[in-house]
Amino acid sequence: MVDIVTTYLRCPVCRQPLAAVPAGAARALRCPRGHSFDLARQGYVNLTAGRVTHTGDTAEMVAARDAFLSAGHYDFVSRALADASAGAVAAAAAGGGSPLVVDAGAGTGRHLAAVLDAAPDAVGLALDVSKPAVRRAARAHPRAAAALADSWGTLPIADGAAAVLLNVFAPRNGAEFRRVLRPDGTLLVVTPADDHLAELVDRLDLLRVDPAKADRVAGSLADHFEPAERSTHRRTLPLDRAQVRTLVGMGPSAWHTDGHGLDARIAGLAEPVEVTASVVLGRYRPG
Repeated sequence: MVDIVTTYLRCPVCRQPLAAVPAGAARALRCPRGHSFDLARQGYVNLTAGRVTHTGDTAEMVAARDAFLSAGHYDFVSRALADASAGAVAAAAAGGGSPLVVDAGAGTGRHLAAVLDAAPDAVGLALDVSKPAVRRAARAHPRAAAALADSWGTLPIADGAAAVLLNVFAPRNGAEFRRVLRPDGTLLVVTPADDHLAELVDRLDLLRVDPAKADRVAGSLADHFEPAERSTHRRTLPLDRAQVRTLVGMGPSAWHTDGHGLDARIAGLAEPVEVTASVVLGRYRPG
């Protein structure tokens, strides 16, 4: 499905436009200077242009996220993103063509798919540095494509191409986000609120939300964006122990928690486990 967004893509080496060309039995994207990028059989294109400093979420973490999100636990976040995207998508569509929605750090692409479901004129591009993630994101929606790319670096997207840029629990690159957004575009940033997973943090020895998180988010974007709106979205999730294990396994605590000790602590929880899912959604305008 890369064809649907090729016009918006740029070569990660020289920044020239990319076009689809035959490449043996497979297909590839190539720029006028001859830099070529093969399309993986899973449907995504690798636009990292060489070695990256990190590989993102593991296959186990991505599988856990897919299972947890597919159960609908975070659909309230997806709905909030779809609602907040509507104005910018409609404004871009009024000018003709298919508005582009980019998800930087897309994971499995579920949130992007929800935004596209609510915006039938739009097309989507999921970016992630994790191969297991983009393999799933490439199948997330009929109007979505996926590319392996590092959000910390130069994004393989044309200047002013995106009507909406989603950034959900992912790294923020203010300068690049501003470059690829239209002047009337919208940046939507989702971060954990102070009480996110509060019932589990002490009992399972999980990572805590940084009290300075909001200030750090604002600081990372201040030179490039103006805040437009901020809202908190909260749900109480009744989970069984297996779902709690999946929830922990899909997030950053998966990198820092001893698996055997975690399993023992989860076994001591009484079911159902009432867990607060609480996020802050920030909407920003290009500055």
